[in-house]
Amino acid sequence: MKMKVAVVGLGLIGGSFEKASLKAGYSVASLHHGDVGGCSDADLIFVCLPPSAVVPWLKSHSHLIKDGAIVVDIAGVKRSIMDEFFAAFPDGTGAWRFVGGHPMAGKAVSGYANSSADLFLGASMILVPQHSDEKLPPSLEDFFLSIGFSRVVVSSPERHDEMIAFTSQLCHMISSAYVREDLARFHEGFSAGSFRDMSRVGAVDPDMWAELFLSNRDELGKVLGRYIERLVDFQIALDSCDKDRLKKALAEGVASKAAFGREIE
Repeated sequence: MKMKVAVVGLGLIGGSFEKASLKAGYSVASLHHGDVGGCSDADLIFVCLPPSAVVPWLKSHSHLIKDGAIVVDIAGVKRSIMDEFFAAFPDGTGAWRFVGGHPMAGKAVSGYANSSADLFLGASMILVPQHSDEKLPPSLEDFFLSIGFSRVVVSSPERHDEMIAFTSQLCHMISSAYVREDLARFHEGFSAGSFRDMSRVGAVDPDMWAELFLSNRDELGKVLGRYIERLVDFQIALDSCDKDRLKKALAEGVASKAAFGREIE
């Protein structure tokens, strides 16, 4: 018998978990933030809420979660949620289990209307157990593979936030800065793939992404600082008309790109 799934929060990601689960043949209860029905008989509950709302929801609804259920949050930061979780449940949750999660999938637009049953096809699902030596049940990985994910990656909260600062948050911050250039308004006829790639995630939800940035401000600040140093190096090379310095910086980029491969292309 397939697991019964409940999805709390019906934005882009929550809606996509709902649709992907239904497509895979699971029974799904779709709940808005304030709903309580549908949780009590769910085997797997996705809390698809902003980081600051995850643990408050768990505290308010923990008594409704059945024994043996697994609760997975999908917020884009993990250390702050895990810290808040342990503060709220110092003696454990009882008979249900909490696992941090983060699907490596999304769109440049938000909201339920843009959700899709195919959003997770080929993507990675990151899972963050409560404890580093905790073994996750095979049924959990099987579920994610069944709705389209290509792999499940188990991480610590610290490693997750360090990597997401680079692979996601910095990219959104750079794109936001890039599209605020006045010349962007006149790009038609002068733009191609480079402009499209750089501007794709420039129109983010300000409330959600400000919260994500601040929740991970230490790790994001580190990687942003290193990025700014490399931009300043380009600026100095341009200001001094230093062709060798430009070539050296560009060559370092070529070597770095070759080192991590072409798998994202």
